[in-house]
Amino acid sequence: MNQLCPLLATVLIATGCTQSSADSSLPSLADLYTESFKIGVALNPGEIAGDEPTAAELIAGQFNAYTAENDMKWERIEPTEGNFDFNVADAFVALGEKNDAFMVGHTLLWHSQTPDWVFEDENGDPASREIVLARLKHHIEAVVGRYQGRIHSWDVVNEAFNEDGTWRDSPWLRTIGPDYIARAFEFAHAADPEAALYYNDYNLFKADKRDAVVALVQSLQTEGRRIDGVGIQGHYGIGYPPMEELEASITAFGNLGVKVMITELDISVLPFPSTAQQGADISLDLELQAELNPYIDGVPADVSAALADAYRGLFELFLKHADVLDRVTLWNLTDASTWRNNWPMRGRTDHPVLFDRQNQPKDAYWALVNLKIYHDREN
Repeated sequence: MNQLCPLLATVLIATGCTQSSADSSLPSLADLYTESFKIGVALNPGEIAGDEPTAAELIAGQFNAYTAENDMKWERIEPTEGNFDFNVADAFVALGEKNDAFMVGHTLLWHSQTPDWVFEDENGDPASREIVLARLKHHIEAVVGRYQGRIHSWDVVNEAFNEDGTWRDSPWLRTIGPDYIARAFEFAHAADPEAALYYNDYNLFKADKRDAVVALVQSLQTEGRRIDGVGIQGHYGIGYPPMEELEASITAFGNLGVKVMITELDISVLPFPSTAQQGADISLDLELQAELNPYIDGVPADVSAALADAYRGLFELFLKHADVLDRVTLWNLTDASTWRNNWPMRGRTDHPVLFDRQNQPKDAYWALVNLKIYHDREN
């Protein structure tokens, strides 16, 4: 029996403790936290298609907000100019409608996973500002317009700043200039005036980056642009980040009058070459080292407990700020599908989310169940 399950007996919901499969009798995180914030999940094509029935039950039962992990990014949805592939995105939206989920479009503009042709003219040279702006507008009109009223929110711009708060040297900045963010929000709002529009980034607990995003939001607000929220990517590790710094960012963004989301939550249990490489910079591609991959055959009990404690600590903070926090999205569904198995080095075996490789709930899952039960009893 899961070591955290006995706690549930005291509140008469021990139904999930001895389940041999992931099924609908597990306590629903979405239901437990519904009065506080949405519980979301990022999905891959197999999960969207329902290839594994037990995974499909987890998606429907545990989560009430869905994000497509990769399949609405530019390289997937418009790989060549004017030629759109909406097959997986259509299935994603259909799944959300079937399960009555809050739908997040991810992402309209990013420096990564955008085809080279977007920034090139017919000769392969750098395209003009006018050409790139026209392509951005057309792309957003096509994608957002297709799902108008069906996708409820969009990560309009992803990861525009460096750790020190300076502008990321991206093709968007080089070809359009710093107003590319404002124009993207303008195009997205025109394509679906009812959709919520967000800025999304990682390591936003760092003061310099936090300040840059605060200034960005204030600038958009001053210009009269619609911006509804800031997504704080939660790619963390055990003992990382400093909780007081994360809380400072939640407070700072909430004080702007916008929603705050934890958009990409996972907690790696693996050691990193250095703390400077924590975060989500996908350009990192390090050589696999055995000493940095210690849990190939599963995690020991103390590591599982440490992961549960880390999730509990984060959710205690999230509950404290539920007045401004709108959604917490897990990135991904299970340890088998997590992107962290291949970042920052390919071939590692990480265990960063709430369900294991057999779709079973982990100690971290039960920690969040128990936390919310006791939170509600005390409040």
